[in-house]
Amino acid sequence: MAVLKMQRISICALKKDRKAILEKLQSLGVLEVDHILDEDEDFKKMDTAGQKAGFEKAASSADQALEILEKYVPESKSMFAALEGKKLIEPDKEQQIQENRQELLKAAKEIYDLDRERAEQLASITKIQNSIESLTPWLALDVPLKAADTKRTSVFLGTMPGGTTVESVYEVLAEKASETEGADVHLISAEQSMTYLAIICMKEDAPAVEEALRSAGFARPSQTWDAVPAVQRQELEQEMEVCRDKIAEIETKIAGYSAIREDLKIVADYYRIRADKYAVLGEIPQSERTFVISGYIPECEAGYVTEYLKNSYDCAVDVEELKEEEEPPVILKNNPFSASMEGIVESYGLPHKGELDPTTIMSFFYVFFFGMMLSDAAYGAIVAVVCGVLVRKFPRMSEGMKKSLKLFFYCGLSTLVWGILFGGYFGNIVDIVSQKFFGTTVTVPALWFIPLNDPMKLLVFSLLFGVIHLFVGLGIKGWMCLRDGKVMDFFCDVVLWFMLLVGLILMLLPSSIFASIAQTNIVFPEWVNLLAKILAAAGALGIVLMSGREKKNPALRIALGAYDLYNITGWLSDVLSYSRLLALGLATGVIASVINQMGSMLPNNVVGVIFFIVIFIVGHALNLAINLLGAYVHTNRLQFVEFFGKFYGGGGRPFAPFKQNTKYTDVKEETLS
Repeated sequence: MAVLKMQRISICALKKDRKAILEKLQSLGVLEVDHILDEDEDFKKMDTAGQKAGFEKAASSADQALEILEKYVPESKSMFAALEGKKLIEPDKEQQIQENRQELLKAAKEIYDLDRERAEQLASITKIQNSIESLTPWLALDVPLKAADTKRTSVFLGTMPGGTTVESVYEVLAEKASETEGADVHLISAEQSMTYLAIICMKEDAPAVEEALRSAGFARPSQTWDAVPAVQRQELEQEMEVCRDKIAEIETKIAGYSAIREDLKIVADYYRIRADKYAVLGEIPQSERTFVISGYIPECEAGYVTEYLKNSYDCAVDVEELKEEEEPPVILKNNPFSASMEGIVESYGLPHKGELDPTTIMSFFYVFFFGMMLSDAAYGAIVAVVCGVLVRKFPRMSEGMKKSLKLFFYCGLSTLVWGILFGGYFGNIVDIVSQKFFGTTVTVPALWFIPLNDPMKLLVFSLLFGVIHLFVGLGIKGWMCLRDGKVMDFFCDVVLWFMLLVGLILMLLPSSIFASIAQTNIVFPEWVNLLAKILAAAGALGIVLMSGREKKNPALRIALGAYDLYNITGWLSDVLSYSRLLALGLATGVIASVINQMGSMLPNNVVGVIFFIVIFIVGHALNLAINLLGAYVHTNRLQFVEFFGKFYGGGGRPFAPFKQNTKYTDVKEETLS
């Protein structure tokens, strides 16, 4: 239960060692760069934006090539590929790729160009298909679909609204162009919304005929071709076939680059690392012959880094304690069990300077409550076994994934224990199977009690566990006050609240309300009842008088104290929130029992057994998934809202070291001893 102590390290070295030192610091990944030295006449910062942008562009080019290869030649991956982590490569392999990086970038560009050319060919096919589609209605035309006038005649090729007939066209011409010598109308084809026509007339009548046709909705085709439509369609289909052949050829060429997929991953990471290095290089002050780099480093790593740099290079290294006003980045350090819960704390907020890391204390309550909510031994065993096997089988998975699986492993063990205590094994599957298939009911007894048979007992214990959880949170607040020398805050904000709450609880236990809930009567000696009243009254009076102690106005102090006392309703709400332990615990068992009951309704024959197994597998898989999610969400809520609300604020920022932020691979490097 700790936050690693941070120190400030400043390194001043010769410029000739700049590359080696930066690369070593980046490979170690223990320094967060944070400069305190401003530019002056002697020390200035380099403009590395151009080089950084160039490396980022190179990394992006390799990434694009990999995405294109994945599109055409998908990499064969197992269903657990997300758990396998980054591939570990030897330094010699990385060195070889670095030497060939220009050729690999050239190959990446060729892959990109081929993909773009394929896209162009696809666009051409789409364009040709549109042309064929627009040409199809004219296939019956035996002249080219363009101006086909003769010496004495004009030809109008075009469309008119759907439903137009030859007779209706003649009527329009007779009405609108009655002075013409006449025209010859030919119907080429007709669709629901459009009619395709060819009209022939004398040249001297062409203007009048065209005007008459336009008044009836006549429009010339948007495209014209030199060949007869049927011949033109054949030519277009041949062009489309050529495009398809080119696409097939391009895809074959792209597939041929799949052999360098791994090399492209390595080169992408290489340029990504270089970009990060030049980003830092642009931040560090440099003189003509020296440079300075400063930042935060964990105290446990400072000694090794200092010794290594001094022994390897001609440089000065200064490690100093942080100033009072500095807010350093945060690294959590906990025991192996509690470390798996660090992601839960990080999702809420890391502790700020001087604040307690709640991970260890929270971890025990977290696992305890999670198991109580899921509370089925079979479900817990499944979760624990699956998570344990995955962690063991995939040692190179990401740290975040490993912590999450370990978290659910411990939660699965807790669920197994609670399931044994409550007698839940896939709900009541033992009872159902023994009764249905063997004619006798066999029940696995609960080690403690069965919640479905005694829900009020579970409610009482849920509220009891909640009170303990909240009191621990309030106790941590008191410890932090004493640690910081705030004795008055400890008494006013912690002791008085403990007095009030303990007094109220002791007053509640012998009451008829509690007796109806717990179904038991508690009788205290008279002196205990008197003590409870004294504690509650003294605590309430102290809160009213002392909560606004920082204010000089007596009336304002009393008003603030009364408002703070009203927070007792918040405590009541917090305690009642733990009834979700009862609700989710019962939900798991009830749904499981319903699934089992559904299966038992089938006939006791081969078909019934098969469907029983199907219902069992599908039903319990869904029940496990739903209640696993519910337990996770509500356990988080009990920590974030009820527990952390008593003492923890968060707000710290995570440690962001200068390291090798690779995407695909890791290189075997020397590690800190």
